[in-house]
Amino acid sequence: MRVQGDRWLPDPASFAEDRERLWGDFYVDSEVGRLRSVLLHRPGPELALVTGDSYHEHLYDASIDPGRFLRQFDGICETYAGLGVDVHFVEGQLTDRPNAVYMRDLYTMTPEGAILARPATLARRGEERAVARSLLGLGVPILKTVNGEGTYEGSNVVWLDRRTCLLGTSSRTNEAGAWQVEQELRGLGVQDILRVAVPYGQIHVDGFISPVDRRRLVVAPWLVTWDLRQRLLEMGFELIVAENLDEVGRLGTNFVTVGPGEIVMADGFPDTLALLRDHGLEVHLVQVDEILRGGGSVHCLTGFLRRDPV
Repeated sequence: MRVQGDRWLPDPASFAEDRERLWGDFYVDSEVGRLRSVLLHRPGPELALVTGDSYHEHLYDASIDPGRFLRQFDGICETYAGLGVDVHFVEGQLTDRPNAVYMRDLYTMTPEGAILARPATLARRGEERAVARSLLGLGVPILKTVNGEGTYEGSNVVWLDRRTCLLGTSSRTNEAGAWQVEQELRGLGVQDILRVAVPYGQIHVDGFISPVDRRRLVVAPWLVTWDLRQRLLEMGFELIVAENLDEVGRLGTNFVTVGPGEIVMADGFPDTLALLRDHGLEVHLVQVDEILRGGGSVHCLTGFLRRDPV
C-alpha cells in the first residue's frame, strides 16, 4: 500500500502565481493600462458577402468595398505596431462571417484568462470557437464559456479598475448571461460590479462609456443614467461629457486607450477629437469609414490580451 508523504502534498501557489510560468503573457484589469498585445481577426473572402443584396443579413449597414476595408484594417494593425503593441490574429475563423472582424464582442480578458462570449445573434454564433482555439494557442485559459440560456458579448463589460467593472444587459447580453459573467468576475476578486441597463437603441456599454485615463471617463449624457453618473462621481471619476450625440451614435467614442491619456480613434469626428485634445489627451487617428459600415470601430475590432496593471 502506497502511503502519501510530503511529495504528495498540494502546491499552495495561486493561479495568478502560475499564470506566466505555466500559461502565457496575458493580463487585463483595466481599459487604460499600457496596451502590450491584442488579438484581431483579419477578414478574407467573406467580405465579398457584404453586397447590396445581402449586407443586412450580415449585420452591416451598407455594402462595402472589400479592398478598402482591408486597407483600413491593415492601417490599424500598423498603428498598433508603431505604438509597440504586439498584434496576433485569429486562425481558422468561419469563412462566411464578415462580422467576425469585430473581436471585442467575442470574449472578455481578465487577470487570469478569458471569458468566452455566446453571441446573441444567429449571424455571429459560432465565431467564438475559432477565438477559443486561438486564445488557447497563445497560452490564454478559457475561464468560462457562457452557456445555457445565457447570451453575452464582450463589449458589455468595461473594466474601471482591478476591483470594479461595469456590466451591461441589452439585446446582446441577457440576465442569464450577465449573471454567469458576474459570478466569474467575483471569483476573480472583482468587488464592485455596477450593473448597467443599456438603453434601447444601444447594444453595448462601450458605446457610451469609455475610460481614457486612470480616473477619467468619456460619457454620453443622454445614455448614462443619473444614478450611474452619481455613483461614478462618488467613486472619484472625472466625467468628460461627449455632447455631440450624432458623433456618439456614429461611434465617435468607440476608441481604444493604449495607455493613460493616449488614444487610437477613428478620423472623421471633429467635435469628439477637439473634446479629447482639450482635455490634454494624445490622439492617434486612423481611417475606418469603410469598417464603420459594419457597426463597429476601433474598439469593436480589438480583443485585448495584455495590459500593464494600473
